[in-house]
This record gives sequence, C-alpha cells and structure tokens, in this order.
Amino acid sequence: MPLQNRVDPFGLIHAVPERGDLMGNRGGCFHTEDRTLRPTHWKTRQWITCVLSFKNRQRVPMSEGTYTELFFLDEVTALAAGHRPCYECRYPDAKRFREALVRAGAFGYRPKAIDLSDAIAGEIQAVLKGKADREQVEVTSLPDGAMFTTGATAFLKWQDAAYAWHFSGYGPATDLPTHGLRLTPQVTCQALAHGYVPSVHSSFSA
Repeated sequence: MPLQNRVDPFGLIHAVPERGDLMGNRGGCFHTEDRTLRPTHWKTRQWITCVLSFKNRQRVPMSEGTYTELFFLDEVTALAAGHRPCYECRYPDAKRFREALVRAGAFGYRPKAIDLSDAIAGEIQAVLKGKADREQVEVTSLPDGAMFTTGATAFLKWQDAAYAWHFSGYGPATDLPTHGLRLTPQVTCQALAHGYVPSVHSSFSA
C-alpha cells in the first residue's frame, strides 16, 4: 500500500501510487512509528519543496525520527499547496522566487525565509484549520502558474486556458471560467506575476 505522502493543490495529503517531480516537507516529523500521519499534517510553517536527488543522499520515507517526506506532481502543485523553494537544494530557484517578490514590493523590504514561510504556509494552514476561507477571484486576474478551483477539481491557469489537475498529470486545455476560488497563496501569486516561472509536469501542453 502506498504511504500517505502525496500532496494535492488544496494542501491535502493522500495515499496514491504516483510520486511526481518534487519532494518536500513541512518543517519536521508528523508521522507515527507505523508510518501513518498524525492528526495535524505539519510541524511548523517551514513548508518547502526539494529536488528528488541531492548530493547522493538516500532516505527511506517516513523513517522513525526523521522529517515527513512529501511528494508533488510538479512545482505549480507544490506552490498552490503552500510550499516554497528550498534554500539548500534549490537555491537558484529560491533566489529567483524572492527576487520576484522584491520586484512586486510584496513585503516592503527584502524578506527572509521565515517571512516567506509565515505568509505562504500561514495562509494555507489557516484554510486547512477552518479559520479562513479561500478567496473568490476573477480567474483572468490570476497569473500564469496559479491554481484555482470551481468545486472539487483543481485547475492550472496558463495564459487564456484552464487545465484540470490529476495526480497523474493535466487534462487538455479548456475555457477559463469567470470566477473561481484561488488556491495558490496570495504572496506566491505575486511572485508568479512578477517574473517567477515555475516548473510544470511533462503532461502539460499549452
């Protein structure tokens, strides 16, 4: 049976066989000795995305006493779920992400990693805890690379089309709806709108 370690664009964690292009974590260990998840699916606000291979490090997912490894279809999925690029294994991407936010004037100063985590993961944690609602937006106002929903399905917004998200990849282009609920955190949308270009799964075809 697959472990419950695959994250969808809503920030929810599932047990499915597909793994995807990126891994990451949520600031520590929130699994038990039998490799199942505790009721709260994060440890801190340090939600990051990492490459699958880095410096020949080898890990057994959900080992005792280690952080809880998570997997994402691609970067736009991870961004929607409230994660940001890792400053160790993805330093060039993390630097580009922050520079886009500086151009956007999102913080009014040069943010540190903790500032990014508080704003980005903090928004999704509030939603998952039921303390905040998703923002309804005009879908055309979202930047390319952002994700939204009109119900149970998540969509990637890219140029003038919507692409339905699945654990295995993306569906064909469809017309953009007028309105939807924004999934990608507000700060992350600012980075996307000011030059940060995320990676997208190979199934995507614009």
